[in-house]
Amino acid sequence: MSENSVQKNLLYAGIDVGSTTVKAVVLDDDNSIIWKKYSRHGTKQPELVRELLLEIRESFPENDLSLFITGSGSRSIAKAINARYIQEVNALCFAVETLHPDVSSVIELGGQDAKVIIWKGEKDDRTTLTFMNDKCAGGTGATIDKILDKIGLYHVDAAKVRSKGMTIHHIAAKCGVFAETDVVGLLKAGVDKESIFVSLCTAVVKQNLEVLVRGNVLKDKVLLLGGPHTYLPALTDIWREQLPETWATHRWEPVCKDIEQAIFVPEDSQFFAAIGAVLFGRRSDELSAVEGDDHIFKGVTELENYISKGRLAK
Repeated sequence: MSENSVQKNLLYAGIDVGSTTVKAVVLDDDNSIIWKKYSRHGTKQPELVRELLLEIRESFPENDLSLFITGSGSRSIAKAINARYIQEVNALCFAVETLHPDVSSVIELGGQDAKVIIWKGEKDDRTTLTFMNDKCAGGTGATIDKILDKIGLYHVDAAKVRSKGMTIHHIAAKCGVFAETDVVGLLKAGVDKESIFVSLCTAVVKQNLEVLVRGNVLKDKVLLLGGPHTYLPALTDIWREQLPETWATHRWEPVCKDIEQAIFVPEDSQFFAAIGAVLFGRRSDELSAVEGDDHIFKGVTELENYISKGRLAK
């Protein structure tokens, strides 16, 4: 690290550019979060990245910023902001292994994809299995968003709904079109929107269990990550109902008997990929003796050029 960076107290920014949202965090030298923001980009990914970087610059004008970026929409933006690109699954895995080393399984729901990560073996000799649905929005946040709009349930109200005591109706979550068709039928039948929402969440959970797990057992502890899990607690309720049924079917006894500790949404769950990008990137830099100066934020001029011209170039 250069003398100039030491004098300016180097900070570390992680940016996760997803299919529907951008998440950004700033970590200090001890890897503590000192700034964070989660925003929908409305298909304007680079514009929102620019806005967040300018906010961070304004919040920490006396600091240098070492940038790390991840997520499905990040590759094309990385060069324009002088950030180091970190593959998303690597970022997620490293964040979980660092922050929650006792976790055995992860389920992450994104805007248009879903991931399951399973660790097998002993602590010092573990292998990682990763399964991802990135070909269809069925069973993801996009399907939930579309149905919430269809039934007229605002996100702030959906966040207050819990699954206990709700009647579950059939909704096909394998495809957003099929789900919408079922929801229209329920609306015509006079089913209340809260019951439709919980039924949809149940369908999303079951869809991901059937498609992503691929015969494996999601052993405890199970971490629930991503925006839908963070902001819609009904999903957590349903995972806590469905997973024990799976455990019973496989005749597997969970180590953790407290269901709220066995299956849970951690603090800052929506920021794990952004956090992991910083943690993984810093560790890689240390191992390869690369100085943080290589990823220093140098302003948004190149990003402005990318927004106005670069993404249109052939």
